[in-house]
Amino acid sequence: MSSCIAFIGGGNMASAILGGLRRAGHPAEDLLVVEPMAAQRDRLRAEFGVSALPVADASLARARTVVWAVKPQLFQEAASPVAPHVAGALQLSIMAGLRSDAIAAATAGARVVRGMPNTPALIGAGITGLFAGPGVSEADRAVVDELLRPTGRTVWVGKESDLDTVTALSGSGPAYFFYLVEHMVAAAQSLGLDEAQARELALSTCAGAAALALQAGEPPAQLREKVTSKGGTTHAAISLLEAEGVGESVRRAVLAAHRRAQELGDEFGRASGTA
Repeated sequence: MSSCIAFIGGGNMASAILGGLRRAGHPAEDLLVVEPMAAQRDRLRAEFGVSALPVADASLARARTVVWAVKPQLFQEAASPVAPHVAGALQLSIMAGLRSDAIAAATAGARVVRGMPNTPALIGAGITGLFAGPGVSEADRAVVDELLRPTGRTVWVGKESDLDTVTALSGSGPAYFFYLVEHMVAAAQSLGLDEAQARELALSTCAGAAALALQAGEPPAQLREKVTSKGGTTHAAISLLEAEGVGESVRRAVLAAHRRAQELGDEFGRASGTA
């Protein structure tokens, strides 16, 4: 019997990885999902052709890699029937907050990788921060990189605590972007553009600016200065943002998200009996 990649949970992020694997030519028969919701199981079978089970069973013994994609508060309940079958597998968690020692304890797995993806993974444009536990080999890292390649980029961090920063920056970051665009669009509408025009202009501008920054490799401050002529329109806008303390507000927002990520880690750690 061939080995497989098993997904515990079949929500959006699991679907993003599954879809990428299938587009890359990964055989459907080598993908297995445990998903309690019948409608979701039906969707996974129809969209990706994979096997989808309502509860864990002995077929999980085929798994060489297990992707944990359930809500963190449901992890302990989900892990109990899965653990007897997967202790020898590489464990990849994309659950927020749950630390690697809690995952290792619940699964009896010695090889645990934690990842923090973000929602652009759904269209292959995401970035995932990753941390390798002490039992993870270079070959295991390569497996994870290959598994997540269809969702976008990966960045490995040296300390598990760095994942709290990743969560605050790139995990929550799309929401910061959407918030900014929301208000850019509203301002343009107040000046007479219709919503569709304003949204297209704002989103295309942001997408282009991000692409330019990635390609140029220059610090964002330097790129900003290149388009900020003293006395011009951009200078007027940036001067107001600075006067209003927007930069400091952004910094404090990221710190607030970081603090909450730490709190969630402590909470789930205690629930797992590992803190």
